[in-house]
Amino acid sequence: MPEIEPFALHVPDHDLADLLARLDRVRLPEPETVPDSMQGIELRQLVTLLDAWRQHDWRAREARWNAIPHYRVRLDGLGIAFWHVRSPEPTALPLLMTHGRPGSVLEFENVLGPLSDPVAHGGSARDAFHVVVPALPGFGFSDRPRERGRHPGRTARAWAELVTVLGYRRFGAHGGDWGAFVSTELARLAPVRSNNEVTRLRGQTAVTSGPQLRSMGVIERVGSATPPNSSCAPCMGTVPPRDLVRKTPPQTRVAGGPHS
Repeated sequence: MPEIEPFALHVPDHDLADLLARLDRVRLPEPETVPDSMQGIELRQLVTLLDAWRQHDWRAREARWNAIPHYRVRLDGLGIAFWHVRSPEPTALPLLMTHGRPGSVLEFENVLGPLSDPVAHGGSARDAFHVVVPALPGFGFSDRPRERGRHPGRTARAWAELVTVLGYRRFGAHGGDWGAFVSTELARLAPVRSNNEVTRLRGQTAVTSGPQLRSMGVIERVGSATPPNSSCAPCMGTVPPRDLVRKTPPQTRVAGGPHS
C-alpha cells in the first residue's frame, strides 16, 4: 500500500531572491502599433503581470496553503500531491475534485470549507463531503511525467487508487475543464464506487452517471458560473479538434473552424 506523507510548502529564501532578480532583469518589448490585442498580449498587460509577480506575498500564500491538510503519495510511478479535508460529519461522502488545464488545486480553495463543513457555512449536515483534491501530473507539486501516455484514463486509474489508499469505498467525482475528462473516465473505470459524478466543461455544470450529488446547491452558492472575463473556452470553441483536422481532406473546409 503506498505511503501517504504530509507535505508542507516552503520555498527557500534564495529561490525567491533569484526569482525577484530575474524579474528585475526582464526586457520588455516595444509597444504594439494597434490599440488592442490584435498583435498579441499588450505591453500594459505585461507590465501589470510583471508588477503582480514582484508584489506577490509568497509567505502569505504559503501560510494559507499550509493551513489546508496537504499530502504526497506515489501513484503509478509519480509523486502526487493532494489536499485531503475530512468533514466533521460522520455521514459525509468522499468527493474527489480535479482541476483543469491550465489551472491548479487553488481553483477549489474557496469551496473546501462549505463542502466539508456546510453547517458552519449556513448549510445542512447532509450536504457534507470529505474533500480530496489532487494535483494533475505535472501540475503544482505533483511530479512531472517523463514519458508520453498520461491520458485522462491513466490519471483516473491513479485517482481510483488514491481514494482506495485513503480508505474510501464509494465517492463522488467532480471535474472542471480537463478535470471533467478525468472524472468521466473515473466513472467509467469504477461505476459502482463513483456512481455520483458532477463534471463541468466549458463553464457548464452537468450531472452524469447517477443521481445528482447532494452538494450541487452548495457549489452553486459558492459560484460555478463562468467568470465574465473567461476566454479559453470561447476561443477553443472556434477551433476544430486536431484529430478532425488531420482526417479532413485538404480541399475540405471544416464547419466551425476559425476561417469558416
